[in-house]
Amino acid sequence: MNSIGRRMLLVLGATVILAACGGVGVVDEPTVGSGEETVEDGQISEPVEPDAGDGPSGVNQLDDLDPEVDPGAATDEVLRVDVPSALSDRRSDAFPDPLIDPAEILSGGPPPDGIPPVDEPMFVDIATADAYLTDREPVVELEINGDARAYPVQILMWHEIVNDVVGDEPVAVTYCPLCNSAVSFKRTVQGRLNSFGTSGSLYNSALVMYDRASESLWTHFDGKAVVGYLTGEELELIASSLVSWAEFKEAHPEGQVLDRERTGHRRNYGTNPYRGYDDPDSSTYFPVSGDERARAKQRVVGVTVDETSKAWSLDIVGGSEPAVTADSVGDTDIVIFFNPGQASGVDTGAIGEGRDVGTVKVFLPVLGDRELTFEASAEGFRDAETGSTWSIFGEAIEGELVGSELDEVPHLDTFWFAWSSYRPGSEAVL
Repeated sequence: MNSIGRRMLLVLGATVILAACGGVGVVDEPTVGSGEETVEDGQISEPVEPDAGDGPSGVNQLDDLDPEVDPGAATDEVLRVDVPSALSDRRSDAFPDPLIDPAEILSGGPPPDGIPPVDEPMFVDIATADAYLTDREPVVELEINGDARAYPVQILMWHEIVNDVVGDEPVAVTYCPLCNSAVSFKRTVQGRLNSFGTSGSLYNSALVMYDRASESLWTHFDGKAVVGYLTGEELELIASSLVSWAEFKEAHPEGQVLDRERTGHRRNYGTNPYRGYDDPDSSTYFPVSGDERARAKQRVVGVTVDETSKAWSLDIVGGSEPAVTADSVGDTDIVIFFNPGQASGVDTGAIGEGRDVGTVKVFLPVLGDRELTFEASAEGFRDAETGSTWSIFGEAIEGELVGSELDEVPHLDTFWFAWSSYRPGSEAVL
C-alpha cells in the first residue's frame, strides 16, 4: 500500500474513534441549564459581504457591523453578527487572508458541537467530587481572583470546552485529548463577550474551536483566529495546568469542581475512549507537520515568553521523585517544578489508572527583588536562600517566606508533535 493509502486508512480510523466520542451510540438528555436552549446563538444568518481587514492591524471589527453595542461592555449573551460563517465556507471573500491553509483543517468526524461544550457549568464541593475522583486523576486547575476551580479530565474528555466565568472573568477552559493539552483563555473578544464551540475539525491533530459571534475558526493550541471574519485576533492566555486531584484538593480545600451530573449530557465519565493513545512509539491519528527531533508522542513541557519558545522532554524534567529544573527562555529565567502522582488521561481505559506522568508547574524564580534558587525536597521544594518550603503551586508553606507566592508562567503539557507543529523550530531540550 502506498503512503497516500496508508494515510487515508489512518484518517478513516481516527474519524470512527472521534465520531464515537462525539456521540454515536450515546444518548443525550437535555437538562435545564445545559446551554442547549441557546443553540440559536450559533446559527448562521444571511451573510453580508463587508470589506475584510477594516479594523486596527487589518483585523475585522465586530462593532463595524453592530455599532449600537458598546464595545467596552460585555453582554450576558453572545450575539451572532451578520457575517459569513467559516464553519460552512472557509474561503469567503469577506475574510482576511487565512493564517493557515484551510485545506489542512481536517474533519474529525463529528459536526460542529457534535462534541458538545459545557455552556452553563455547574459545580460541586470537594467532598462531593471526592466520592468519584481518585487521587491520581488529572484535573485542569484554574484560579482567578481567589476563585479556584477544578475541571476533571474525565469530563473534559467528552466536551473539550467549558465556557465559564471564574473570579468574575469570562473564560474558556479547553482540553484536547489528541494533543493532550489544556489551555485556558479570556473569552472577551474586542470588548464583547464571546463563547466557543467545537468545530468538529482538527489542525495538526489538535482541536479547532469556533466562536459563536462570528463563527470564525480558532486553534485551541494558541488561541488564534486562523480562518474567518476575525482572522488575526488572538485570545489572552490564562495560566492553568493539569494537576492531580490530590494536589488540587490539598491546595484548594474550598475549591469548586465541575459537576459531572449536570453537564446537560450523558457520557461515560471516568472512561478514556482513546485507550492506549499515550504511547510514545505510536502514530498520531491525523497528519501533522511536527519535526523529527523527538518521537511524535513524546511528552514535553512547553513555554513561550515574549515570542520565544522552548520545550523540555518530560523524561528530563520529571521522574519518580520531585524534581527542579532551572533554565531560561530567551532572557527570562524560569524554574520548573515536577511532582509525581498524576495519571495520564489518555492511557488506560479507566482515566485514574493511567501511567504516572506527574504534575509540572513553571514559575519565575524571583520574589520582589530577591532571586531564589530551588531544590527538590521530601516535603516539596525548598529555596536555598531562606530554606522555606514551597508547594507544587508555587506557594511558600513553611519557613521565612510562608504565604508568599511565585508568579506562574503559562506552560503546556503536551505531545511533541503538537508543540513542534505550532512552535516550529523552537529550542528544545530533549
